[in-house]
Formats: sequence, C-alpha cells, structure tokens
Amino acid sequence: MVELEIDGKKVEITEGSMVMHAADKAGTYIPHFCYHKKLSIAANCRMCLVDIEKAPKPMPACATPVTQGMIVRTKSEKAIKAQQSVMEFLLINHPLDCPICDQGGECQLQDIAVGYGGSASRYEEEKRVVFHKDVGPLVSMEEMTRCIHCTRCVRFGQEVAGVMELGMIHRGEHSEITTVLGETIDSELSGNMIDICPVGALTSKPFRYSARTWELSRRKSVSPHDSTGANLIVQVKNNKVMRVVPLENEDVNECWIADRDRFSYEALNSDERLTQPMLKQGGQWQAVDWQTALEYVANGLRQIKTDHGASAIGALVSPHSTVEELALAGALVRGLGSENIDYRLRNADFARAGGIHWLGTSIASLSQLQRVLVVGSNLRKDHPLFAQRIRQAARRGAKVSVIASTTELASRDAWAMTLAGMQTVAADQWVQSLADLATAIGAEKGATSPVAGEANDAAKALASSLLGGERKAILLGNAAAHHAQASQLLALAQWIGEQTGASVGYLTEAANTVGAQWAGALPGVNGLNAAQMLSGGVKALLLLNNEPEFDSAAGAAAPAGLEHAQMVVTLSPFKANLAFSDVLLPIAPFSETPGTFVNAEGRVQGFHAVVKPLGEARPAWKVLRVLANLLGLQGFDFESSQDVLSHVRKGEATGTHMPTALLGNAAPAGVDFAAGSAKEAIPAVASIYQLDGLVRRATSLQLTADGRGSRHAVFGVKPGAGVIA
Repeated sequence: MVELEIDGKKVEITEGSMVMHAADKAGTYIPHFCYHKKLSIAANCRMCLVDIEKAPKPMPACATPVTQGMIVRTKSEKAIKAQQSVMEFLLINHPLDCPICDQGGECQLQDIAVGYGGSASRYEEEKRVVFHKDVGPLVSMEEMTRCIHCTRCVRFGQEVAGVMELGMIHRGEHSEITTVLGETIDSELSGNMIDICPVGALTSKPFRYSARTWELSRRKSVSPHDSTGANLIVQVKNNKVMRVVPLENEDVNECWIADRDRFSYEALNSDERLTQPMLKQGGQWQAVDWQTALEYVANGLRQIKTDHGASAIGALVSPHSTVEELALAGALVRGLGSENIDYRLRNADFARAGGIHWLGTSIASLSQLQRVLVVGSNLRKDHPLFAQRIRQAARRGAKVSVIASTTELASRDAWAMTLAGMQTVAADQWVQSLADLATAIGAEKGATSPVAGEANDAAKALASSLLGGERKAILLGNAAAHHAQASQLLALAQWIGEQTGASVGYLTEAANTVGAQWAGALPGVNGLNAAQMLSGGVKALLLLNNEPEFDSAAGAAAPAGLEHAQMVVTLSPFKANLAFSDVLLPIAPFSETPGTFVNAEGRVQGFHAVVKPLGEARPAWKVLRVLANLLGLQGFDFESSQDVLSHVRKGEATGTHMPTALLGNAAPAGVDFAAGSAKEAIPAVASIYQLDGLVRRATSLQLTADGRGSRHAVFGVKPGAGVIA
C-alpha cells in the first residue's frame, strides 16, 4: 500500500494505482472526460490535470501513478488554471447547440463547462464541421461535430464489447470518430456507447427528440430477458416508458446492459399491445369485459374437467414471467387436479434430478475465472453480459475453450475474445466430444471415464487446459439445456468438474428460468411435459406469456398440435396466438406489474410497476387469482404480489438469494449414454432478438443486423391483421 496526500487528506491505496483512483477513494472529484473506471487509460482529454508537488507542470490524474508521500492539490491555482485552459481548447470547436441537443441536462461537458469554462471565447475563427454517419437503427451519430475525441466509445468496443467498430481517422482538427468503412455498429452491447459518451455526439436513435431528461421520472426495475437479471432505470413520461438505462450493480451487470435490455421498451407502446379481453366467436374476435372473459374460461375448464378429467387441462408458462405469476399458474392447474404445467418449451430432454439448475457460481466470479469450458452456447448472443465478464477474464489471461456447433460458433471472431481451444462439431456429437474429454482427463488423473471415448489431440488439449489453473467453470449453454441428450451432457460435465475442480452450471435461458423451477412450474410425476402438451396431449391449455410458434421446440408445427385442444387461453400483453386461441386475456408486461425474477446465480430481485397497465390489461398474478376464485379453488386469497412471494418462500427469511439447499445441478440417476438418437432433431437456439415477445416487437432491434437475420423475424408483420372485429 502507498500513502499519499490529496488536498490535505491522507489516502492509502494499492501500489500501481493512479492519482485518479486515490482521489475517488478519498471522495475528491477531479473533472475528466476520457477517464472511465471500466476502460483503459487514454489520458487524451487532459481535463484531469492536477498540481503535484515537485512536478514541473500539471500532471494528468488518470495517468500518473501514485508514489509514497506524494502531495496532490486539485484545487490550487496551478491546477485550476490548467483545467480552465483545457476547457477553453475543448470549447473552441464545440457547437453552441445546447438548446436542441439530446444530451442537454445530462451532459458532462455542459456541467464541467459551468465550473471551468469562460463566459466568452477568445477564438473567432470558423468552427469545424464533421458530417454525420448512419451506423444503424440504435445509435445516432448525427452530430459528430460535438465529439471531443475522448475515445471512450473506441475503447469500449475494443475492451468491453470485444469488437472495434469505431476508430479515429485523420489528425489534428481533422480527426473524427467513424466506422471507417461506413459500416453499421452491430455489437449486442452497442447502446452502452451512448451512456459513456460525455457529450451529445452519440445518442439514442429511438429516443431522439422524444423528451427532455428533466421531464422524465426515474424508476428501478429488472430486465425481463436473459438470465443476468440486469438492473435497470426505466424513465417515464406521462405514464409511458420513454427510455431504459442501466442501474449500476457490480455484482450483476456492473454499469452495462445489453441492447435488448435497453431498446425492447419500444414493444411496450406498440400497436400490437392487447388492451382488452377478447373472445373468438364465429371465427371473429370480439372485445368483451373481464367478467365475461373470465367466466367463459372458468366454465370451459369446468366442462373439460367433467368430460375428460382433470388430466386434460394443462398450462405452458414462460420463464420470462415473474415468480408470482408462475407460482399461481401452477397452483391453479394443481387446484383443478392436474399436474400438467411446464416452462421448458424449448427442451427436448425432460429428465431431471432434484435441485434447481443454476449457474453453479456467482456472476461476479465469471470475471475472475482462469479456465472456462463453454458447451453449446452462442455466448455473445445468448448472454451478452456473461460474455462480457468472461471476455474480461480472457483479457487477464484466462483460457477459454468451447465445444459448439457451427450454429453457435460461426468463427473465432463470433466470440470476440481469445479462445484457447475450439471444437466445432455437430450438436449430435457433443456427447462424444465430452466423452473424449473425460477419457483424456481420466488418463491424466488415473480415473475411469463414465463412458468410453477417444483421447485424441483435441481432447488432450482441452484436458490440459482444464487441469491447469485454480478458478474454473464448465458452463452449459442454452443449446445444451435444450439438447435431446441434455442429461448425458450434464452427467459428463459433472464428472469432468469433479475431476478438475471446476464448478458446473447452466447459463440458463431466460430472466426467470431459476425462478420457474423454484415456483414449481414443472409437471408432477404423472404430469405431461411441454412437448407432450404441444403435440395434442391436453384438451384445455393456458398459455402464459408465450407464443409456441416462436418460443417452443415445436416451432411452426405448434399450431397443428394445438388443434386437438377444445379451448386455448392466451394470457399475453400482445395480440398473440390468434390462429389457435379461443380467449385472449391482456396481462401487464414487466413494466406494468410488480414481481420477482431470480437470475442465473439464484439472486432474488423484486421490482415494482413503473407505469399503470395499458388499457384494460391487468397483472397476470391478479388475473390468475380471480380465475381461481371463480373456479372455487382454495388458497388464493392473496392481497399483493409480495404475499404470493412469501407463499413461495414458505416462511423462509427474506434474503437476496434463494436458499442454497435448493440449488443443484445433479444429473438424473442412471443416465443412459446410449439414449438420445443422433437422428433426433436438436431444437434451434432462439436468435438474440427472438428470445421473447418483447424483443420480437421492438422495431429498432428488428432492424439491426441480428434482427434482420432472424429466422422467425416478425417485424413488420401484424399477426391476425383484419381479424379482430
């Protein structure tokens, strides 16, 4: 540790730290533009010049290492004059367009200019002009004349996103930030460039000219998409979500969010929102009141139970729904006497042991891993923020190895990180690849692999990597979880983890995959799984917040399977499943309902509604509660979503994490490694912008390179247009 003095205050900090780090620790603010705590040091804005005793001139705080006994003055005349001089130079060419700038009111340059800028400029020369660039539907580069060349966006691309999409060309006053070849910005984390831009050069294209920052109310929430559980600030004006930005949480998403977390809010205000209950009568959709719709559903369920028995009723629920919604859906189905409920719509293998499948380690620990094996995941697209953490580990020297098909692994560039090992094999060969790896590890450790394999060169290289280092993880991706041989993959991963000391876990698909298991959204012993229900195994089906055509392994075949049902009830925020539904019940999306998500590491995160429900939409937990009451079911007297959560917790003390005793990635006992034919279809992995109904209806996301390439893109399609009367 090194002790120094900053403005008369003693500070102790790790050797090798910079003066800026010491100032942060001491609570002393030093003005800056190019410095960002998550990016490398560039020292090119010079705004952080400070007075260091015995130094002949002011020194940049961000790039000056601390030394024992150093004396730093940030408010001396020497420091202030240096900072004012830098500000004068920065403002020479800056346009005077604050009144129309989207960054106005939250502009770092604007704020610092008040304290360090002059009231008049000595320069009367013509200001420079930089032409705008069109870099895609998310990030606006319309006013690049405002750019002060801090290069935060360039360094973000290189270091955090892993893709250098922006760079600086030319020199002097001709310098400009650009994509060089006129390409678009396609990173799945690109929106973070908007947040870190200290001026109004990079702004949000969907939000542009929509509202002023001081008109917006700010409310905390949690992302409803992937299993990171990114913390959000949802900004609202006139009961309408206008913008979404990250809420910093070092343990979860740091200060970043993925583009689908940031821009999916567009769907909340889309024309496809379902705003009133509807019944299909004579092939035409008719709007009805809630009482009529719920009584129709209750009477239909009673009739089907009478005619076909309780086992003819089932529910397919989305892992993007809240714990409360999933728990009540399960309680309703079981209250009717059925065990048919499942959230695993994309799975092909439904065998499971006790314990809730989870990440197997903390999210924060991903940044500190030394050895990583990822199986069956398009990591960047499935889990952008997990990929970002593993990328940081790779930059620190971690060896990352991958087993995936060409679908997940188009090239090394697709991972945007250095890979120590890469096996590109067809999905039906993943079990064999892990068997080969287990055999190679067994040969090194003197252990017997649970299944015979070949210790080939590729397997030996992977084994050598996993046997080294200390902090290790084997991560099974979405494609591994959905695989027809998921049980075999898990069993082999567990054996390899035991031999190498690596944690084993699932990246988990959705915002509440872990919570869905906790809430009991799984079939009982005699219950039907999702595949069986989708293939016509039930007469009455409740669809909670999902669209089987896009959200299940059945895909386009799902509607045909549902033709066997006498009644299909869709609970959705959108006009979804029109072709095969009999009832549409409008439920509130995450922004309009309180609830709880449990992320991949088992962190329990509650959130409140940020706006009132649109039209006649109601929180799904309330809809399910009222439906249960109409059916005369007991145990549904909940007054709030918190009451439902307390019921799920079963009286356990409130905490930020699920009880660890419930978590476990054990493979089913007696796994048959010969089961699961290579001829079986491997369920397709959902595209990054097809993961759920919200992102599918976010216009700007569907216009991106990833959105345009989606196999099931629905942008521009209005399902059932002209059908609803």
